[in-house]
Amino acid sequence: MSADDIKLLSSDLVFFDVEAADAFELFASLEKRLKPAGYVRDTWRDAISTREKSYPTGLACPTGQIAIPHTDPVNLQRPYICIVKPKRPIPFKAMGGTGEDVQASLVINLGIVRDGGQVEMLQKLMGIFMDEAKAADVFSQDTPEGMVGAFSKYLA
Repeated sequence: MSADDIKLLSSDLVFFDVEAADAFELFASLEKRLKPAGYVRDTWRDAISTREKSYPTGLACPTGQIAIPHTDPVNLQRPYICIVKPKRPIPFKAMGGTGEDVQASLVINLGIVRDGGQVEMLQKLMGIFMDEAKAADVFSQDTPEGMVGAFSKYLA
């Protein structure tokens, strides 16, 4: 993982106050935060929604349920990693096209523009969430600074 990718973690992009009925309502909410801050283009919401419908990102891990939505770099103005620990889990369709819902209690929205960066980050995230102790640490965080600290430690 690139040291530049770790720099994308920012407490300004960690949200605990989000409520959404589904992934698409979450994307609408995130657009209202990410677009004015200069992270995403006008095309972002449609692009991430279309991708989520075709390639769902919900993942039931041994330690908890997560989602890792992302879209092509052309829809970004600048790179970012946005972390959402919603008030209540948000249903995402399961990765792999099973059609089942995953109740994501943590959503990591990747906005990585570096060639191969999204794949590398997905692999690193899987390493965290397949490790019971690391995942428990991440899930237990209740401040933006704590969340950034936990992810920074395990992604380094």
